[in-house]
Amino acid sequence: MAKRERVVRMSVEQPLWQALKAYRLLTMVYAVLMFASAYKEFDRPWVAAGYLAGLAVWTLATFPKVAGAAGCTRRFLGADLTVALVGILLTPVADTSARIASGGPTLPSIWTAGSVLAFAIKGGWRWACFASTFVAVANIAIHGWDPTRDALHNVLLVWVASVAIGYVVEVARASEATLARALEIEAATRERERLARDIHDGVLQVLAMVQRRGTELGGEAAELGRMAGEQEVALRTLVSSGLVQPSRISRDGSRGALVDAYEVEEPGADEGELDLRTLLAPRAGSRVSFAEPGTPVPLPAPAARELAAAVGAALDNVRRHAGEGARAWILVEDWGDEVIVTVRDDGPGIPAGRLDQAEGEGRMGVALSIRGRLRDLGGSAELLSVPGQGTEVELKIPRGKTR
Repeated sequence: MAKRERVVRMSVEQPLWQALKAYRLLTMVYAVLMFASAYKEFDRPWVAAGYLAGLAVWTLATFPKVAGAAGCTRRFLGADLTVALVGILLTPVADTSARIASGGPTLPSIWTAGSVLAFAIKGGWRWACFASTFVAVANIAIHGWDPTRDALHNVLLVWVASVAIGYVVEVARASEATLARALEIEAATRERERLARDIHDGVLQVLAMVQRRGTELGGEAAELGRMAGEQEVALRTLVSSGLVQPSRISRDGSRGALVDAYEVEEPGADEGELDLRTLLAPRAGSRVSFAEPGTPVPLPAPAARELAAAVGAALDNVRRHAGEGARAWILVEDWGDEVIVTVRDDGPGIPAGRLDQAEGEGRMGVALSIRGRLRDLGGSAELLSVPGQGTEVELKIPRGKTR
């Protein structure tokens, strides 16, 4: 059995969460050691000891929260920032004003930066800017709004570093999503090539054999062979074109930048855009040729479906009026500001005045199924027919007017 390709799920930000866990633990130990080395200089050492004991418990208890983006919720981030701010504002209560004025550390010391970095990793540079602003205001406030140069340097360092890390995280997420999409396309391409080989070795050969034998036997078998031939051409067109419906990347916000799934656009969904080629390619057959651009032809989903329906109505007219033996050609052109689809056949053509006569008799196939659809989309449908030389229907849709 052929091996299927698999897109590996990954997250470039996961190492940052692991580093944050280590940083919080080490800086908590550092804050405790800083207090232990100078507790005699504190006015109220019991206040500092109580806070640091609570900080140690909080740091250890919240290890699972900072293990990844899923556990690091907004509520947790708010509580974690509150713990840091409380420690900063308690510093004047526990420590002497002389130590604070000389640039002494706050009670949480550099542990505060870990709280701000959690904002940066979770939400990017805007969240980092939000959290670091609160930390800056708290640090400036405990100095009586006359901070020392060292205090300003520390505040600025935390602010700049957190914003820079938040920006890097956003860039990494965008790059990761692009890489995951490229891997998914590569895997889909390889799977499509494998299926194409299997189809070519099996189904297409069987259809070709049915067509050949049906033609040889004649009668009802010939009709069956003709239908098998049409299906062979249609299937071969789909396999060779390699058209895949556009997909949407599904991101789980609670899991950071992990790419979880790729969902195929539902036929009934009216959101987003569809590649017009994916709707017209199945209409190709033994007597219908399909020519397309080498790049996608995106249109709003409702407009793409209406245009495809108009093309289907034109092909129905070919079969009905030009006969089963008539050939038809579909040409798709994308001019940027408008999309043009031309349907041409080699039938006997339409006599002059025949369309007006049909509308007068109440047969509104061309008027409603084709022109009406294009008019509703802000486009136009032009029909050119010369008796004995076939019919050509040109369908135009300006991109700015589709809805």
